[in-house]
Amino acid sequence: MIDQLTIDKIMSAAKIEEVVGEYVSLHRRGVNLKGLCPFHSEKTPSFVVSPSKGICHCFGCGKGGNPVNFIMEIEQVNYYEALKMLAKKYGIEVEERELTDEQKAQRSEREALFAANEFARDYFSDILTNNAEGRSVGLTYFRERGINDASIKTFQLGYSLSEKDAFTKEALKKGFSKEYLVKTGLTLDNEFGVVDRFRGRVIYPVQTISGKVVAFGGRILKKSDKLAKYVNSPESEIYHKSDQLYGIYQAKQDIVRNDRCYLVEGYMDVISMHQSGIKNVVASSGTSLTTGQIRLIHRFTNNVTVLYDGDAAGIHASIRGIDMLLAEGMNIKVVSLPDGEDPDSYSQTHNADETVAFLENNAVDFLKFKTQLLMADAGNDPIKRAQLIQDIVKSISVIPDTITRAVYVRECSRMMEIEEAMLFNEIDRIRLNQSTQEQKEAERQRLVEQLKERERKATATTTTTAPEPKKAANPYFREEADLIKFIIRYGALYLFTDEDGSWVSAVDFIKRDLEIDNITFKNTAFQKLFAAAYEHCQSPENCVPYESVFADETSFAKLEDKAAFYANAEVELEKLSRFLFNNSDYEVSQTATNIGIEKYHLSKSQKEQYGQNYHRLRDDLLTLTRALKYKVLLSAISEVKAEIEIADKEHDEQKRKALLEKYQQLNKAKGILYKEKVYIPKNK
Repeated sequence: MIDQLTIDKIMSAAKIEEVVGEYVSLHRRGVNLKGLCPFHSEKTPSFVVSPSKGICHCFGCGKGGNPVNFIMEIEQVNYYEALKMLAKKYGIEVEERELTDEQKAQRSEREALFAANEFARDYFSDILTNNAEGRSVGLTYFRERGINDASIKTFQLGYSLSEKDAFTKEALKKGFSKEYLVKTGLTLDNEFGVVDRFRGRVIYPVQTISGKVVAFGGRILKKSDKLAKYVNSPESEIYHKSDQLYGIYQAKQDIVRNDRCYLVEGYMDVISMHQSGIKNVVASSGTSLTTGQIRLIHRFTNNVTVLYDGDAAGIHASIRGIDMLLAEGMNIKVVSLPDGEDPDSYSQTHNADETVAFLENNAVDFLKFKTQLLMADAGNDPIKRAQLIQDIVKSISVIPDTITRAVYVRECSRMMEIEEAMLFNEIDRIRLNQSTQEQKEAERQRLVEQLKERERKATATTTTTAPEPKKAANPYFREEADLIKFIIRYGALYLFTDEDGSWVSAVDFIKRDLEIDNITFKNTAFQKLFAAAYEHCQSPENCVPYESVFADETSFAKLEDKAAFYANAEVELEKLSRFLFNNSDYEVSQTATNIGIEKYHLSKSQKEQYGQNYHRLRDDLLTLTRALKYKVLLSAISEVKAEIEIADKEHDEQKRKALLEKYQQLNKAKGILYKEKVYIPKNK
């Protein structure tokens, strides 16, 4: 467990733009930053980071929060693991209290798998440099491949002893469970007993964007017809190979800096290019390129250069990846290396300047590359030429942007000497067919879900268990949300005075005002946030003095630096919002983020123009509380009307009379509220 003082230090040090920036390429948009959401697939950025508020939020999928919430979501770790990750990033020492046996047992499986992988990484690294076999076999191999100590350290390379269970015995001795060693794939458990998966191999750890080890690749050094040259970790709860790229942790900052990613095939290609000075390079690790891997690159750049060696068969086999890159809206260049060369060998024999110059001078557009490649196969055969055009057109058809498609159609028309209109017609046909297939699949999925729902209902009717009552929708959600948004922004501000002249904060006023009519928040998340804000503002030091943010129009007009006054007011007002955004209660912080973050902000001139209008906040708050009361009244009136109808049917005159009296009182209250000019939102 981590003490509260350390938690406060971590929360204070963690800057949301720095934390998110390690996973997403962010671009300035006014006072905020924007980027592609890391939690769902999108081509237009909707993920907003607010440095001033210390939070992030996706307006597409709704995910986000403070730095801890973000790390919890993207790394799939618990609250304390997220805190430790942030503490490590900001150099804050964490002194944990000793966990009880019960708390140790509660550690998630994910944490246990990560811990096993981290131990394995350190073990393999130590064997490589400090063990006789490791040095003579593993280290010698890396030296022969031209890999220096700095690269070995950067990529955390290692070696696994040839003894069948050397690693497993050491891990068990250190207290790691055999169950988790098997689940990570580090250990094989079969009829012959436990065996190290990577025995006798050099080790390449596979890391996530944040540097956590999720898997390993191992290359055997002895020639053997019975053993595979490369062995990789199996899929597990923490490792999905289709979502990982080798070298992304080491490359991400350089990808953003250069606004380009070089895509290669193998581990050594990445390491050698990185060592030569080209660090914005990643590999698909020998697997076919996947949509998940492309989206990982897309977080940091739109520009990809694919490097192919001189092997024509290999190029043909992997060219499918180009269409996948195009479909995700990427800008693609392709480089073919000289015959007999691959990125590893070329980087070893050329310095960084020479390699960069070669890549820049030989990078061609995907259309030209694919045309030249396929034309060599087609020759003068008209049938093969027609197939070539079909192939090129199919690639262009997957490009999501209309203008980009049009540019490529024009270029294709010029290169292939075919009319643009014919190309556009064919592209429209392909896209229409694809759309139809997607619609059919969507309809199929809908029918499958419908069938499952029917089966569920059929099963439910055969049981004696009564169905759970359906939760009624919150009829006041919009009004409650508006009030909560006001609380997040201005709840700590002294807006009113009591009878004795003492100041009353906005959140205190709301509590008193709603209690008069016995109104509470219907939404449970809003209840928790309101309670947290109210309790926080019971301490005067957490409230904001009136004069800190208010100036009458005459005084405001005389201010020399109106922007500075407004900026100071912003800082004062953000005290409560930051408390809510960074609240240790996950539901409170998430609710505050979802309600409190704004997609658009006033410009500097608008702030100066409207800065003096803070005095309108009292009226705004009264309008919001009246709007909620009005909606509650309307709901109560509807309920009473329904009860009156029931009383009529039952001929219960006494009950009907009492209800009519209540109905009249509610309508009278409604009239009073209406005369007070309560704002009633339209389209309710």
